[in-house]
Amino acid sequence: MNPTIKKTIIQGTAIFLGFTFFGAGMAKLYFEHQYFGWIGPTWLIERLEEYQLGFYGQFIAVSQIFIGYLLFTTRYKLIGSIMMIPLIGNTLMVTISMQWKGTPFILSFLLGLNLLILWHYRDFFKPLLNESFEGNFKRIVNKKTNLGHLVWLCGLVLQYISIAISYHQIYLAMGVSFLGLLLSIFSFRVDKNQLKMK
Repeated sequence: MNPTIKKTIIQGTAIFLGFTFFGAGMAKLYFEHQYFGWIGPTWLIERLEEYQLGFYGQFIAVSQIFIGYLLFTTRYKLIGSIMMIPLIGNTLMVTISMQWKGTPFILSFLLGLNLLILWHYRDFFKPLLNESFEGNFKRIVNKKTNLGHLVWLCGLVLQYISIAISYHQIYLAMGVSFLGLLLSIFSFRVDKNQLKMK
C-alpha cells in the first residue's frame, strides 16, 4: 500500500477513535451533558451511582478524555492505542454486566479500529516482548521537543478546566475546550520551530 495512503488511514482512524472516546468522556462530565459526542451513555455515572460506583464512572470518563485526547490530537497515537485496550475492556465489562444489548458490538468495532493502529506500530513492541532485543528501528519518526510536549499538555489541561467552567457558563467552557484543542494541534508547529533553531 502507498505509504501516504497508509499514513492517512492511520491518522484518520486515530482521530475518529480519539474523538469518539474524548467526546464520550467530556459529555459525561460536562454540565447537563452538553458536550458533543456520538456515543454514550452520557448518564453512565448517574446509573453507576445506584450501585455505589459513581466514582468509578467518573474515573472512566476522565480516562476516556485523557486517552481519547492522546489519539484525537494524533501526537501520542501509540501510547493512546496501548492505553485504549484496558479502557475498552473495562467499558465492555460494565456494559455486559448491565446487560446492554448493542453497546458491546459498538465497542468491539472500536476495538478493531484500535488494533489496526497497534498493528501499524507493531515494530515498537519487539523490545517489550523480548527485553534482550538489540535490533535497530528503521522507522522514520517525527521528532518532538520538550516545549512541544508542554504546549500539548496545556491544551489537555484546558479540557479539564472547561469541565469546571461548564457549570457556570457553557459557551465559555466550549471556547476554552476549543482553544485547548488548537493549542495541542499547534504543538507540532512548535516542534518544527524549535528544531529549526537547533
